Parts: sequence; C-alpha cells; structure tokens
Amino acid sequence: DGGPRPRGGRARGRRGSCDNVACPSQQSDPGGAPVPSDPYPADLRSASPDAVAHAVRHELDLLEEAEGARVLLAVESGSRAWGFESPDSDFDVRLVYVRPVEHYLRLDPVRDVLEWRLDEVLDVSGWDLDKSLRLARGANPSFFEWLASPVIYDEDPAFAAVRDLAAECFSPAASARHYLSMATGQLVACQGETVPLKKYLYTVRALLAARWVVAERRPAPMRLKDLVDAGLEGPVRGPLKDVLADKAVSGERDGHPRVPELDAWLQTTLAELTDVVADLATAPKVPWERLNEVFLAVVRSAQAG
Repeated sequence: DGGPRPRGGRARGRRGSCDNVACPSQQSDPGGAPVPSDPYPADLRSASPDAVAHAVRHELDLLEEAEGARVLLAVESGSRAWGFESPDSDFDVRLVYVRPVEHYLRLDPVRDVLEWRLDEVLDVSGWDLDKSLRLARGANPSFFEWLASPVIYDEDPAFAAVRDLAAECFSPAASARHYLSMATGQLVACQGETVPLKKYLYTVRALLAARWVVAERRPAPMRLKDLVDAGLEGPVRGPLKDVLADKAVSGERDGHPRVPELDAWLQTTLAELTDVVADLATAPKVPWERLNEVFLAVVRSAQAG
C-alpha cells in the first residue's frame, strides 16, 4: 500500500463542487447535515463514477491533512483517461499541489514529488507546483496530458493561472517528438505472434497524438476515440475497434493475435511522421519572470485560502 488506509468519510469543505465527474450521493442525518457514504466500495474497479470520485476525494483530504499541502489539481491519467481500460485497470490519479510559503524558503533540499498511495486499485501521486511549472516551461508532455484529462476529480480556482501559463509554454515540436519516441519504443514491445493488447493501443494512440499535434499545433486530446474521429483512416477503424472490444473484457497483461492491417498502418504512419516531425522548429521558452509571477500568485492564494 502506498499510503494510509482510509479512516472514514468526512465533509469535503472547499471541495463542494463536482466539475467533470458526478457528485457522490450523500445521506442526511435527522438534523440535515450530510453524512458521506463509505468512501470505499468492495472494489472501485466495478464501482460507479460517483463512488470512485468520492473515494478519490477522500484520499485527497487525507493527503492534505497529513502533508500540510493543498491540492490544486487532481485528474485521472493512463488507460481510464485514454478510454481503453481493462476490467482490472487501476486508477492513476495525478496531482499538482502547493505547500505553505515557508516550505519554499528553506535552504535544505526538499522533495517536490508526493507518492501517496500505490496498490492494485489506487495509484495516487503528483508534483509540487514549483516542479510542475518548471516542467511546463520545458513543455513536458506528461504535464500537458494531465491538463487535458477528461476526468477531473478536483481543481482549485487558483489553478486557472497555471493553465493559462501552460498554454504559453506548449511546444508542438517537443510534444510530437515525445509521442513519436513513445510509439517507436512501444513498437519494439509489439513483437512475436501475440502482441500485448495495451502495447498495441499505446502505439496507435501515440502516433495519432503526434499526427494531431503536427496538424493542429496544440495539445492532443486524451481520449483515443477523439483522436480516431479526427483522422484515422477508414480501413483501419474496423480492426482497431475489434482490438478495443477485446481490451474491454481482457486483463491488463493479455495478448492479442497480430492484426496485419494495424501492423501495416503503424509502420507506414511512423515512417511518415518521422520525416515531418524532424522539420518542426522549437520555439523560445517562456521567460522565468512569467513563471515566477504565476508561482507567487498561486502560493499566496493558497496561503490566503
């Protein structure tokens, strides 16, 4: 287990809204006060989105209390955000958090990563605000994927300034090269007569994401369906649909017989994108003064709140 076990539900205070996910249902005691339900059903992987959201928010409360940190953003990442999870897929919850101002005035080095919980169902971890902003300046693709997640468990209003800054930092060249490198690495794992289902889908998504970035010059959407709808060739859609259907009822590590149409598309698309991406120019980075401005504003906002 990567974090403490839950100690029972409590009112969420400032997390009263439920943007992008359904609010967990609550009962009321005779006096009218809300009484949260048990934050953990028997298995979250078969639970409703309401129950999952409630359990994740419970973990955020525990994290904030134990770490003295404030969560600015909490999203779903990985296969559940990409839209091709298996029945046994875990929940990859990724955070951006901020600590009190005194934390950033220390002379001794301090960690800028929190690994809160890791088990077969919940994987909760994240980056400090200062690390997140440095990675945004470098156009870190993982950070931009968090920002594009379709499942947002929590977002502080102060985080809007970070989103605005990230839009200024985005680099089509860095993003496209990342996805191309990912696809190349995943293809190496797609050898033999049987291919791991998730490796097949990781490779398809990476190439479609690179194609999107090259064409649109903006971050790729998280969901594979959106990327497919935006430009996957018709003859490949049927075979891909079959692979997705198998993934939806298979284990995370299950394999799939090779699909010749998909194999041919992967090789052709990789070759085409390699030449195009190599010609993308790298834009100048956002000045540090701009990042410092946002960093201080968000830290002060958290302190005041």
